[in-house]
This record gives sequence, C-alpha cells and structure tokens, in this order.
Amino acid sequence: MTEFRILVAGIGNIFFGDDAFGVEVARALAQRRLPSNVRVVDFGIRGFDLTFALLDGYDLTILVDASQRGGKPGTLSVLEPSLAAADDSNRFPAEIETHGLVPSKALELAGVMGGKLGEIRLVSCEPATLGDAADGRMGLSAPVKNAVAEALDLIESLIGDFVRRSHA
Repeated sequence: MTEFRILVAGIGNIFFGDDAFGVEVARALAQRRLPSNVRVVDFGIRGFDLTFALLDGYDLTILVDASQRGGKPGTLSVLEPSLAAADDSNRFPAEIETHGLVPSKALELAGVMGGKLGEIRLVSCEPATLGDAADGRMGLSAPVKNAVAEALDLIESLIGDFVRRSHA
C-alpha cells in the first residue's frame, strides 16, 4: 500500500477579520486525529514558506483561505486551481512573496523552482468582511466562524476521497 503525503495549508491574516478563516481552520484541524501522512500548517501570510513546503512533493495539497466569490458569507467552495502557470518551468522570475500570501503566486514559484505539484484543492469561504490594516479587526464574523466546523468535515472528506481514488 502506497503512503501518500498530504498538506493542508491554512492561509490568512488574523488582523483582517474573516481573512483569518484559513488560519482558524488549520488551528482547529490540528486538534483532530489525522493520519500521520497528513501535515497541517498555519502559513498565515508566509508565502515563501508555503512555496518551499510545496517543493516537498505532496501528493495532495489543500489550501484553505477566505475568498470573495460573490456568495453569501460563510459559503464554502472547493476549487481546483489551474496549474498551467505553475508547470511552466521556463518562466522566470516568478514573484517572490515574503510577507504576503497569494496562493497562485506560491504555486507558480514552486513550479518555476522545479517542484512536482500533486493535486491541488482550494477550500474557500466567502467572507463577510476582510477588514484592512487601518481596521486591525481580529476575529471571524458569525457566518464565517460557523463555517469552520463544516470546513473541517469537508477537508477530511477531500482527504478520504483522495486516498480512496489513489488506492483504486
């Protein structure tokens, strides 16, 4: 039986209200009992750290982030980001994000650096508010806070589905 490596990456800024969704999900998921081959990391806004983690050759990476998609606050979505730009190793230089985290840029830079990216999923939550640096508002809005438990179950389901498909 092949052992798969899975990364769950929480993304967000705790000082921007609902932007902390991915961070809160990573914190809560780390408290759950998960298989030893699942690594859960709160990357916060450390894009460079995420890029280097992606170079470790995970079979499945689940990015967890707040994302405005025009839905009702607290609505969860699962997206499969296009890896076309990340797979183009002839593109250079890719932008390096040392104090910000734009998932597409981390994926692109990992690809440019020769990383072999497995399956990628983005679990996104529609925010009620993202705030800004002037607001400095910490804490999730009620609908986004309520979506955290649902996101945990969704992520565990994605992991289970991946493992079942990979063993078939």
